[in-house]
Amino acid sequence: MATFTSIPDGEKPSISVHPANKIAKINDNIYGGFTEHMGRCIYGGIYDPGNPLSDENGFRKDVIEAFQELKVPVVRYPGGNFVATYDWRDGIGPRDQRPARPELAWIGTETNEFGTDEFMKWCEVVGTEPYLCLNFGTGTLAEALGWLEYCNSDRDSYYANLRRKNGREKPYNVKYWALGNECWGPWQVEQMTKEDYAKKAWQWAKALKLLDPTITLILCGETGTSSWDYYVLNKCVKWSVHGLSGDTTKSFIDMHSIHIYTADNEHLPNATAPRAAERAIQMTSALIDLARIENKVPETVPRPTICFDEWNVWDPVRAPGEEGAEEKYTLSDALAVAVFLNGFIRQAKDMGMANIAQSVNVISPLMTSKDGLIKQTIWWPLLLFSKYMRGHTIAINVKSPEYTGRTNPSWIRGTIETPYLDACAVAGEDGWLNLAVTNVSEERDFEVDLSGLKADKVEVHTVTGEHVQVTNTAEDQQVGIQESEWDGKGTYTFPKHSFTLLRWKAI
Repeated sequence: MATFTSIPDGEKPSISVHPANKIAKINDNIYGGFTEHMGRCIYGGIYDPGNPLSDENGFRKDVIEAFQELKVPVVRYPGGNFVATYDWRDGIGPRDQRPARPELAWIGTETNEFGTDEFMKWCEVVGTEPYLCLNFGTGTLAEALGWLEYCNSDRDSYYANLRRKNGREKPYNVKYWALGNECWGPWQVEQMTKEDYAKKAWQWAKALKLLDPTITLILCGETGTSSWDYYVLNKCVKWSVHGLSGDTTKSFIDMHSIHIYTADNEHLPNATAPRAAERAIQMTSALIDLARIENKVPETVPRPTICFDEWNVWDPVRAPGEEGAEEKYTLSDALAVAVFLNGFIRQAKDMGMANIAQSVNVISPLMTSKDGLIKQTIWWPLLLFSKYMRGHTIAINVKSPEYTGRTNPSWIRGTIETPYLDACAVAGEDGWLNLAVTNVSEERDFEVDLSGLKADKVEVHTVTGEHVQVTNTAEDQQVGIQESEWDGKGTYTFPKHSFTLLRWKAI
């Protein structure tokens, strides 16, 4: 496991890496994406017909290439809050016959020009898996079953035949399905109590798995730190006869989703805020265990994992959702994203999926214009993690001074540490070892004892900038990846306000 020892400012920091001590297999799905019908995410983002940068399907080729560079394994769609009034049937069939509808989440009009078949085609072009979210607002169980049938059934039945009529013979075989989105929120159309949601989720899950027992169902949680999470887990993480087969080794619920966004105008509270996300994972894990204990779930029933299917730095005041939520990210935000990702690696045993919200234009690492693509500051740590931090998380101990000032949220203080050096390590399947270190200090380089590291040569990938408020624009890319080498002997100096990935071949 990753352990942290707080030391006085004058004492020399150290990081000990233990490659032989593998903790957990990292699920590649933690590098998932999210595309919602919000702002310019779909229209003008992944779908931009008529633009010279788009292919024959209207898909932006530069966006596709960026997704492929990230090796995004799964993408959530079509929301988000949007889904609470979305009827999937409006977005299929001939485009000139699709109805335009008022869109209540972000106060717009949805043309339905882009729908299920377009998204599935886009996923195939990108080389990623779809993850669909069901409408728990205005939607009905019959609509949800129809969507599942349309996507996954090979029967001679109405919606399967409608898919064939629309040009797709074979089923899409969508594996991941969410039982609503943020149903607890007052901004939701048909906000629910935890009691009403839990009852509805259990009944929908039972019906959906009767139609297709192979799917993975994701329960709608809150933050992982709320009474909603406790209640719905307790009512839905249980076992019963599975369908008509009499199989009591399965559960209707496979994952529990949580959402956390962080942001602060001051650097250190901003960069350390994602520690709340890691603590939320730990707490959700405990609530899953508690539900299984209280409901006497047999050990033969697989334990649900956590689906962190919305996470990022986002200040809704600075970047309002109704105006497209086009955040302009700083180096401070990039370091916060690195701390988020460090936490996902450290808690890999509980993580079934994570989806950065969102993937294009809307609170996103990628911004499109009619002429090209901007890779924001947060793109660069995300790229390094997705490219290299796959395999098994391994044990490390970090000795570092600790930031002791104000945190956001305030409850971080006293529940989880906030070290200046935030780190994790991964043993890749290719024999490479990877140490990710975020130095959140705005003022101090840290010379760190890495004498236990055994390597002849170490690759160094550094993300930093002149100061924590630098941003990337089309004209000026101030933040990127600096590559160098280190001989792997003795100490290494991690620059102030930086993310560093050290990579070496195991010997």
